[in-house]
Amino acid sequence: MHRFLLHNDDIRDTGDRIVSPGQVGLMNGWGVFSTIRVKDGVMFCWERHWARMERDAARMRVPFPDNAKWLEERLYRLIDANHASNSTLRVMIVRNRGGMWEGPAERAFDTIAFTAPLNDWGDAVKLGIVPNARHAASEFAGTKYLSWSENLTRYERAHEQGFDEVVLLNERGEVAECNSANIFIVKDGHAWTPPLSSGCLPGITRALLLKEIEVQGLTASEKILLPSDLESADEVFITSTTRDLMPVASVEGLKIQHGRRVRDRLQQAFSAYTSAYVAARVREIEKVL
Repeated sequence: MHRFLLHNDDIRDTGDRIVSPGQVGLMNGWGVFSTIRVKDGVMFCWERHWARMERDAARMRVPFPDNAKWLEERLYRLIDANHASNSTLRVMIVRNRGGMWEGPAERAFDTIAFTAPLNDWGDAVKLGIVPNARHAASEFAGTKYLSWSENLTRYERAHEQGFDEVVLLNERGEVAECNSANIFIVKDGHAWTPPLSSGCLPGITRALLLKEIEVQGLTASEKILLPSDLESADEVFITSTTRDLMPVASVEGLKIQHGRRVRDRLQQAFSAYTSAYVAARVREIEKVL
């Protein structure tokens, strides 16, 4: 990560000792977070990231800022301090009070954020498969909260086994998502992704492809997918904030097609949407200044 972090109202050095041992949110993973792409100094789709964190905080009973501008201003201060105009940003809202191991805390929650250089993910990903890895019936399905150790364990194990990512199946054997990405298939020119009822996270890139990105002759929709649908698809790709739309090179135990024509057209449209968003945001900032 970069040198500086955001801790509530302050920009601090990452080496500063600012975490309390009794901070209940960090001890228990009780908080929410989001990962945001910073492009040309602009947080891409900031409004959507804020809205998702706010919703997830309510579900997890995590105190949350009541003003989006308050947090936005502090995140831009962090970006400026790290000269991170093209980077990845992670922002967390951490609950400070609750439970028998609660430590002394002046605030109901802490805001912590980092930036890091963009990662080179390569040209395509190799996917493993993990059964019973998402509980679609859980009241917290689709919530992006801090307790991420299961995903990190699967990610580390996948790399030891020669995979880049894993496909997570739910309790019904349906495809839910990947460890840190949503998944799409293409069949007969139509892109499909699992519905939220499968237990997947409502990814920002996923939502844009379903609601905002328009490509003539192409549509994107939700439907229940099984592993066999990955094998019968014309194309398979994953989506995330850090990877955009990335082709899938292989899936454990399956023979998949390596087409990417539809994915390439969607990626082109997504890149154009991103550029237009950034340009519009820059114009807004210039008007204020």
